[in-house]
Amino acid sequence: PSEIFPVPPLFIIMITTVLLVIAAIIAVVLIVAAFQGSTFHIERSVFIAAPAAEIFPQLNELRKVNAWSPWLAMDPAAKITYEGPAAGVGGKSSWVGNRNIGEGRQTIVESRPNERVLIKLEFLRPMAGLANADFTMRPTTGGTSVTWGMDGSKNFISKIFCLFMNQDKMIGGQFEKGLQTLKTTVERPATAKA
Repeated sequence: PSEIFPVPPLFIIMITTVLLVIAAIIAVVLIVAAFQGSTFHIERSVFIAAPAAEIFPQLNELRKVNAWSPWLAMDPAAKITYEGPAAGVGGKSSWVGNRNIGEGRQTIVESRPNERVLIKLEFLRPMAGLANADFTMRPTTGGTSVTWGMDGSKNFISKIFCLFMNQDKMIGGQFEKGLQTLKTTVERPATAKA
């Protein structure tokens, strides 16, 4: 068959060159990813014109957290289940949603009234992973500064992903939306809360 349709040598050289360039690009991406940090930290803060005692229940009860969560707003049809105490340490919720929010669970592992709530996050899909979400409250003039932080580890796949996507901007942007919703929820007039 090669005698009937001879393959020009230039074509073979071009294909070989293209394949070598693709292999080199892949190798560079893998090497650069290997040298990325193995942990991440993201945080955003908001000022809320209310004492910490009014904010704390919104952070310490997972049903309330889910009400202002920016992620659950991406899939109103997500299936949410709750276990354990309604508030505080041991409270758990699990979610199964669309491709935007995936599947996972969260558990409150530390709760210090009007100071801090620490939540363990377990992501099951689309990418498995573990992280901690940390809500801290600090009294300031006229209200409270609330900080939402997240710490976790990056596996090799997530290191590659982070080369092409700005993780801080992507997750931090959602934190900003959620904190604004929390702020609106807490600051709205008492008559509207009833």
